[in-house]
Amino acid sequence: MYRNFKHTTQVLAAALLALLLSSCQSMRKAVTVPAINRLNLIGTYVLPHKMQFEGTTVGGLSGIDYDARTGRYYLICDDRSSYNPARFYTAAIALGPKGIDSVRLLAVTSLRQPNGDVYPSNKQDSTRTPDPESMRWDARRRRLVWGSEGERIVRRDHAVLEDPSLIAIKPSGAYIDSFALPANMHMRATEQGPRQNGVFEGLTFMDNYRHMLVSVEEPIYEDGPRAGLGDSTGWIRMISYDMATRKPLAQYGYMIDPVPYAPVPAGAFKINGIPDILAINDHQLLVIERAFSTGRRPCSIRLYLAELSGAEDVSGRKSLRDAPFRAVQKKLLLDMDSLGRYTDNVEGVTFGPLLPNGHRTLVFVADDNFDEQEENQFFLFEIL
Repeated sequence: MYRNFKHTTQVLAAALLALLLSSCQSMRKAVTVPAINRLNLIGTYVLPHKMQFEGTTVGGLSGIDYDARTGRYYLICDDRSSYNPARFYTAAIALGPKGIDSVRLLAVTSLRQPNGDVYPSNKQDSTRTPDPESMRWDARRRRLVWGSEGERIVRRDHAVLEDPSLIAIKPSGAYIDSFALPANMHMRATEQGPRQNGVFEGLTFMDNYRHMLVSVEEPIYEDGPRAGLGDSTGWIRMISYDMATRKPLAQYGYMIDPVPYAPVPAGAFKINGIPDILAINDHQLLVIERAFSTGRRPCSIRLYLAELSGAEDVSGRKSLRDAPFRAVQKKLLLDMDSLGRYTDNVEGVTFGPLLPNGHRTLVFVADDNFDEQEENQFFLFEIL
């Protein structure tokens, strides 16, 4: 398993009203919010552990996106075809005076390979087993894009090297096409390129769906070690794509925080990384940093406002440790440790519907890893 900008209420309300009206068009523009000063938690909801829906086991909800035209949510499941073939769910989330009244699943859809078949489990074919972690609805093209982390298992007598992938699909789950990988994102048997289970977790559209930004969860080997304790930070890359050509345009460096809590016992597993990103406009985005330390049940979830303007294209740099460069800047918006409640493995975020007062919402989802000690949580925040 893996932080205030000046605005007026009149400007925000007008912009949100315009957004609501435009969402009724089939060529809906990307969400734009003039400013986010703070977030107010107004509701939570938890799905039953391993609930059954249309012959599938529900869990591992690792990404969420909202289609304002239909009012439906897309939830990708990170089941590597172990319980059921790789899939995503469509859901309705009902809001009420106290926050979330219900989360109701409407449909489950299998992800399809280019030949139309569902994806195999690693016992069936480990070289073609996906690790679905991110999904967004492309309202301009009426299709979905999802990301897989691939696989990297390197042992003395056995190796599985499966590249991460970004795939466009129809709402039916049928394969349309894939996006080209930058050279430094291919899996290798040597300590180069992405780490296992640390690749494409965040995905968002920008510039009215002309570009897509994808974030790597953890540093690739060339960029240095994983985040540690104290002042031990880590560099991750964000990759910009041209949606028309499906080719990468640039890469940007972003520094993740140290792991905030020491593991128990000392030396046990700990991690911090980026599980999702969400564009606010054409140069700013929300970034989730999610940390976990053995011996501490909750995850540490921090939400940052990141600024891309001025960030340097580092696609030509083999390593982000070599020399100074202009990185993506960030500012803390929310530390979920301050909420005074249990927070699990939050991995997805989307803008939700407008509230009766005209304020927009943010909806987060947590991945329970199909573990009875964890929870499929939903968090609803009001944007102020």
